[in-house]
Amino acid sequence: MTNTQPNHAHLFRSLHSPSAPLALANAWDVASARVIEAAGASAIATTSAGVAWSLGAPDGDFLARDRALKLIARIVAAVAVPVTADIEGGYGKDAADVAETVAGVLAAGAVGVNIEDGTRTPTELATRLAAARQTADRAGADLFLNARVDTFLFGLGDPDTRLKETLARAHMYVDAGADGIFVPGVTDTATIAALARDISVPLNVMASPGTPTVAELGALGVARVSLGSGVAQVAYAAARRAAQDLFGAGGYDSLTEGMAFPELNALLSDRH
Repeated sequence: MTNTQPNHAHLFRSLHSPSAPLALANAWDVASARVIEAAGASAIATTSAGVAWSLGAPDGDFLARDRALKLIARIVAAVAVPVTADIEGGYGKDAADVAETVAGVLAAGAVGVNIEDGTRTPTELATRLAAARQTADRAGADLFLNARVDTFLFGLGDPDTRLKETLARAHMYVDAGADGIFVPGVTDTATIAALARDISVPLNVMASPGTPTVAELGALGVARVSLGSGVAQVAYAAARRAAQDLFGAGGYDSLTEGMAFPELNALLSDRH
């Protein structure tokens, strides 16, 4: 662990509050992390999809652990705020692999991880979460363990019982050591309020166009709001628009909204 990790961990944990939800515009490389930090971020979260794409791999447990850990370490070193890392399912085939991943995340200086269930059984994710918690405890680290429940994101199970299933998974994950529950894919205010009411730890939702504002989500009981891969998707869409403009009409108007070169360069220059 880095020397700043304990203080950053305490700060990061304190930022989870419905009265002022932690807003996370997820980064995928050092430059995006510095841009987001300069925009006023109180913490940096990575997006596993964005990280994978930036390193030439698809999302979905294809990226090698060592490449992900090196990227996390570079981001931690580049910013002055706490960093939490999205580690997909833990970058490994079993709980022992997840423990090794978490040890690497702690060594990189990050203060939290996000682990997803995806198509795994709830029991399997609970086992992985327990391994992550035990690893942090053995290291004497205050790691914020965020467990992602993908029932709504992937449309798993019967729609009529999806909320019940989500809550059952959430309770299992909290019992396994999760400090927070992340339920992406849900935007209905009544469902969000029910999740916040029945989950004993901070609730994290993923925002997209049409989602209630951060303040409105806080009023529903949400303590953490993240953009997931959304910012990376917008950035890559901008690259595609510029290329299509150039290769199509031969124009350059799509470049007018870019960040000024001196501004972007300065954000990285002060770290060297």
